[in-house]
Amino acid sequence: MNSSLQAVIRQALSTGYLSLQSENQLRHLLHNTRYDGETLWAFTRLQIATMEGTVIQQSRQQLLESCSLEPLNAA
Repeated sequence: MNSSLQAVIRQALSTGYLSLQSENQLRHLLHNTRYDGETLWAFTRLQIATMEGTVIQQSRQQLLESCSLEPLNAA
């Protein structure tokens, strides 16, 4: 089990928030670290939590906010 991956995932699940920094750290760790099935399952739970809205992704939140600031009828 990769404790760094687990720590980032555990923090996001417990706080209900995934910051840009944590998201980038997760991406880096997933690409550059060997991990086991338990860690993969934890990451899957995090993905499910973001889809259900129990964990908010800062990156997605910022994207939604920027889209809502644009006028509806740009033409």
